[in-house]
Amino acid sequence: MTVRVRLFAVLRQSAGRDSVEIQVDDGATVADALDALAGQPGLGEVLERVPVRMAVNRDYAEPATELSAGDELALVPPVSGGAPIHVRVGAEPISLEEVAGRVVDPSAGAVATFQGFPRDVPQLDYEAYGEMAEERIAAILAECVERHGLTSAAAEHRTGAVPAGEASVLVAVSAPHRAEAFAGAREAIDRIKAEAPIWKLGAETAA
Repeated sequence: MTVRVRLFAVLRQSAGRDSVEIQVDDGATVADALDALAGQPGLGEVLERVPVRMAVNRDYAEPATELSAGDELALVPPVSGGAPIHVRVGAEPISLEEVAGRVVDPSAGAVATFQGFPRDVPQLDYEAYGEMAEERIAAILAECVERHGLTSAAAEHRTGAVPAGEASVLVAVSAPHRAEAFAGAREAIDRIKAEAPIWKLGAETAA
C-alpha cells in the first residue's frame, strides 16, 4: 500500500522535497515506514542523527501505530535555537517585542502578530499538557510555514494565572508579503486554539 510522508525543516532540505511516497505491506506500522524511509536518498543519514516525532493524519503516533492505505505520515524534527520556528508554553509573561523579534528576517517584508487576552474577568487560569502542547504547536507552525510560504513563525502560550491586560497567547509570523503573513498568522492561532492541549479553567469567557 502507498503512504505519503510529509517532511519538514532539515528533513525537507536533505530530501530536496516536502513529501515522498513509500510502499509498505498491508498492516505495516509507523516503525516499518521509518525503516523504508531509511533507504530514501538524503533521508537515511538524517534520520539516524535527528530525533523526530511522528504524526499520522495530524495526530501524534507511536512506532507501533498501524498504517492504512492513503494515510499521511508526517515527520516532525525537534524545534531548536536558530530554527525558523520558536515555541514556548509556560508560566512566564509573554513579551511581544521579544517574540516578534524572533521572526524578523532580512528576506521578510511583513510581520503579522496576534495576541489574545483575558476579557471580562480579573484573570484566567490555564492548564496545559506542556510537552505535547509545545510539540503540537511546533507541528502547526511548521505546516503554516510550508503552506503559506512563511519566512519564520513563533508562538507562546501562558499557563497558570494570567491577569487581565496580559497576553495569554501570542503568534508572530514573517513572510515576503503581507497577504501570506496575515493568512499564516490566522491559521496558526485558529489551529492552536483548536488543537493544542491547553485548557481555560474556571471561566467561560476569554480572548
